[in-house]
Amino acid sequence: MSDTLGTTGKQSATMPSDIDSQVGRFDRFSSRASKLTSRPGYFVGCVLLVLIWAPTFLVFDHLTWHLLIDTATTVITFLMVALLQNSETRNDAALQHKLNAVAAGLADLMDRLPDGDRPEEPKQRPSELRRAVGLEDDESV
Repeated sequence: MSDTLGTTGKQSATMPSDIDSQVGRFDRFSSRASKLTSRPGYFVGCVLLVLIWAPTFLVFDHLTWHLLIDTATTVITFLMVALLQNSETRNDAALQHKLNAVAAGLADLMDRLPDGDRPEEPKQRPSELRRAVGLEDDESV
């Protein structure tokens, strides 16, 4: 997210109205997967997988038996991490856009207060709020 100076000399950031409402196929799939995996039915399915796998030690040798569950859980975990990270990243971005809108609105409100109605210290708060918008870009790794 890049901050720019507007015509009034104030910082402007990406606001919720600036966000494209088009969501890609992978993002839609990721959202559905996130919703599905957060339901009790998914947990029950995982328990059933383990319950079905457990008695197969009678059918397979010890190494194959372990390999079955290790492979299945590793693949599922690998894919779920990618899907859930996508959802988390999009949720974090949406939350940041909301915070930007609130900070910008609050800073504008503070600017409109008559100078006699506020003490010296709060006079710098609008500029502090504007600097805070987009701060996650400066502080994140």
